[in-house]
Amino acid sequence: MIVVIQRVLNASVHIKNKKTASIDQGLLVLIGIAEEDTEDTINWMVQKIIHLRIFSDQGGKMNLSVKDIEGSILIVSQFTLHANTKKGNRPSFIEAAKPEKAIALYDKFISTIKQEGDIEIQTGIFGADMQVSLVNDGPVTLIIDSKNKK
Repeated sequence: MIVVIQRVLNASVHIKNKKTASIDQGLLVLIGIAEEDTEDTINWMVQKIIHLRIFSDQGGKMNLSVKDIEGSILIVSQFTLHANTKKGNRPSFIEAAKPEKAIALYDKFISTIKQEGDIEIQTGIFGADMQVSLVNDGPVTLIIDSKNKK
């Protein structure tokens, strides 16, 4: 699983010119699910995301989590995070999970993060053609790959 996390002042998803999700301060999480991902991968990633200290405390240090600031999370599926561009000019997505598996794990990811409580969760729609807007705060953008847990 690869996630791109952006600390945002606000973010939204539009589908067919209609706003389907939006948050104020919090995290925009783009999630790419791989064939080898499991529920254990989801549990590890959810804990990493909700406890990630990337919001500033009163001293200006990144020392607070999304839970600490009572922020929100917008989750958007993005299989293109698994693009392999080593050969030729057309990306290969062979490492991305097939839709049947990816949808189930995406739904499990959402339900697992919702179980953490006290965090507003909004989502895009799996497989939809989405337009994602955001105001990156900082800017702070992190990439986390579950293959690199150490």
